Amino acid sequence: MAEFRLPEIGESVEEATVITVFFEEGGTVGKDEPIVELETEKAAFELPCPFAGTVEKMAVAVGDKIKVGGLIAVISESGKSADAATKPAPKEKPAEAEPAPATEKDPELEMPEPAPKKTSEPKSKSQSPPSSPSAKSLARELGIDISNIKGTGTRGRVSAEDVRAQAKDLIHATMDGSSDLPDFSPWGETDRTPASTIGKISAQRLKRSWETVPHVTHNDSADITDLEELRKDFSTKAEKAGGKLTVTAIMVKVVASALGTFPKFNGSFDSKRGELVFKNYINIGIAVDTERGLVLPVIKNADEKNIIEISIELADLAKRAREKNIKPDELQGGSFSVSNLGGIGGDSFTPIVNFPEVAILGLSRSKISPVYDEKSGQFKPRMILPLSLSYDHRMIDGAEAARFVRWIAEAMEEPFKLVFEG
Repeated sequence: MAEFRLPEIGESVEEATVITVFFEEGGTVGKDEPIVELETEKAAFELPCPFAGTVEKMAVAVGDKIKVGGLIAVISESGKSADAATKPAPKEKPAEAEPAPATEKDPELEMPEPAPKKTSEPKSKSQSPPSSPSAKSLARELGIDISNIKGTGTRGRVSAEDVRAQAKDLIHATMDGSSDLPDFSPWGETDRTPASTIGKISAQRLKRSWETVPHVTHNDSADITDLEELRKDFSTKAEKAGGKLTVTAIMVKVVASALGTFPKFNGSFDSKRGELVFKNYINIGIAVDTERGLVLPVIKNADEKNIIEISIELADLAKRAREKNIKPDELQGGSFSVSNLGGIGGDSFTPIVNFPEVAILGLSRSKISPVYDEKSGQFKPRMILPLSLSYDHRMIDGAEAARFVRWIAEAMEEPFKLVFEG
């Protein structure tokens, strides 16, 4: 017999909710076949079983919350002897007994045991309560001020669970406090559908970003007539490699080059310390529309990849995001975001900055427009791509934004610009 336990599923992610169970006890599961579908605050995804066999015990049900290391199922592997059945028993006891010596009330504190060794914690004791590394990481990720959280651990220690509880309170405050609805019954019947975890967390984060970041949106456009011809010429090469050479894939490379020239747009603004944070990595998040809502997978180190490599990775991430197979750590670490609504329509829009990032670039639908050609003295049809950059005005001023977008537009209009300047 073999125990299948929840593996590490991403930085600062310590538990998940079971939303689908694909096998009943007695069923036969294949290797790498999804056995359950899980949802975290970041994403929903199917979890494959690492071995094949008969499901002797299904330890979870729909709606259960399971922590990393928690038992999901016991599998009787094909070809294994009955002696193996005696092994899980002693294994399970220590797993349940481990949290007790670490802490009596808060099992979350067992994992970040090294925290007391840090010398930086006593220095900040007067400013914020003691907290585990996972709690600090989660608080930063959700944009929550950890000093405002009352810890439930020993001496008021803040755990990741305390941060999640605070996030839920913020969600309820957002939905209950600012969205009081009237009674609709006099006009007819209504239906209600519970929002997904992703939807609720996204709503809270977007609202907080909108209220925290002083947004300004700068609009411009790029003539991509020549680029479109190049894209068509190289699309077959990208497809043979397993990618899809889209305008979005090309834009990721262009933006990565632009961020190297304009590092402010790849940073964050630390309002508490009054400091500008410059990141020495370029990770670009791409907005993907799914049935469960907007998901933002991240292309890591985009500046180190060529357009074909980016097109392959982007196609894979988007496909798995829609199929709920995206991993939580593939949604983290972004330093700039791109949102393309061109496939749907529109001339421009105001994308919301993905805090703690300081800028996001929106692409609308490209269209043929008459453009005056000074050489011939005539109007000629050209393919024009609308660009909308929303940015944090605390870190970026209007002139910088205009130069940044113009650089991107010129790179799209003159692809060789990347060779010489990118």
